[in-house]
Amino acid sequence: MASGGFKIFKWSVVAVAIAFNILVYFYPDILNDSQLCKWHEFSESERLKSKLGFINELDQSVSDKLLMNFPFLQDNKLQNTKSPYDIQNNVKDIHLLAFGDPQINGNWALTKYIKRLDNYGNDYYLGHIYTTMKERLNPSHVAVMGDLFSSQWIYDSEFYNRTYRYVERLFTRPIEYKQNVLDIYKKHEDYDWQKWLNQEVNLDPMVRFNSRVYNDVYDWYDFDKKYPDFENPLFINLTGNHDIGYSGDATWQHMARFHLLFGQNNYVINYNKGTAEEWRIIVLDSLTLEGPALQEEFLNYTWSFVNNIDQYENKDFKGSTVLLTHIPFYKREGLCKDGPEHKYYVNNTQEPYKNGKLRSQNHLSYESTQKILNIIFPKDSKNGIILTGHDHYGCNSWYNLLGDTWEASESVRPEGERFPIREIVVKSMMGDFDGQTGILTGHFDKLKQSWLFEFTYCSFLVQHYWWASKALTIVSVFLLSAGFLFKW
Repeated sequence: MASGGFKIFKWSVVAVAIAFNILVYFYPDILNDSQLCKWHEFSESERLKSKLGFINELDQSVSDKLLMNFPFLQDNKLQNTKSPYDIQNNVKDIHLLAFGDPQINGNWALTKYIKRLDNYGNDYYLGHIYTTMKERLNPSHVAVMGDLFSSQWIYDSEFYNRTYRYVERLFTRPIEYKQNVLDIYKKHEDYDWQKWLNQEVNLDPMVRFNSRVYNDVYDWYDFDKKYPDFENPLFINLTGNHDIGYSGDATWQHMARFHLLFGQNNYVINYNKGTAEEWRIIVLDSLTLEGPALQEEFLNYTWSFVNNIDQYENKDFKGSTVLLTHIPFYKREGLCKDGPEHKYYVNNTQEPYKNGKLRSQNHLSYESTQKILNIIFPKDSKNGIILTGHDHYGCNSWYNLLGDTWEASESVRPEGERFPIREIVVKSMMGDFDGQTGILTGHFDKLKQSWLFEFTYCSFLVQHYWWASKALTIVSVFLLSAGFLFKW
């Protein structure tokens, strides 16, 4: 009788464990509309095709699920070229995954073991989201929208610890793409930020700018690879206020170690330059656009970058821009979760040198917004899009040029002077926000001679479901083992 009850309990737990694991590993199709967790198809010709003819005969909602969950069934011969163009000489679509504000926590001497376990599991929960979406969609680019960590007020040692977790647990990649992080983590020596400071201060402004202009880069490890690598996408890590601080408290130490481990804070990548299909990614450090700043040099460097884009890069640019930055642009109260707000240090007795300097901001100011939009999206260019982070909740706005002023609204204003610019404030990938993945598809329309952009979210669930799948799996293994040993 006892063994009979045990068997019922055992197989009930196993069944629930299987159900939870199916949910966790196939969540894009179980929890989301079928059109949300895939690249946008701008025409019937872009529909996913299979190597097996009978799958292509199935209803698209069924065949898509099969092909995205089992990519080895896909027929990718059209895209299988070492070129930005497919075998029919059509430029390949832009496939970018955007992850908002992971904000991973750290462990300290007094951190309780339950919190350490929570941090450990959270790393793998976030990593599960990335791995699932990467294997499902094979992006050409991946952007993490800043706030990689939960606090900028950590020593270099803890910064190294979190960066190691970031590349080993969250966003895993082949060894060559993370070797620099692993070497620095192994040495675990404080970075000589003063040496980096001296190099930056003495750097010729045009040398600095030219070192931040790239052409047809799809791989930071192999610059000769001039085509999208869907197995190893180009990774873009943005600065966030929890990584380097707002300008009123960002130091040379903050900036130096970010550059060391995550790359430059401002740069442009041009693609297909001089052709009808040209486009570019601009990575902009919005934390160092406004002040008063603790290190005014940072503001000078960022505005110099922006102005040089205007002077040198915009002259012959007639393509589309994908702007990636952390802080959203100015918009009136009520359009997004956060309204416009700037705070400044006042009566700071512990650090009086910060008084009067910028402490926090929800948006860029109206003035900065106008300047940036005019320069990054010049009048001779074409359709573009902005992806930002920062507020966690997400927002979708359109910037319409009315006269000589950019105004944000919930929809396109038909009276706009020219094409509107869509801004997506990317929802956070944290569990409290249902583990979101932003999916940006860019497609070149030959008739319009312009890039078109579409954006969707693929949602997971709060991290407790991921934890439950792991716990139930462990319990199931224990119960199955006990049943085998004791013949129950």
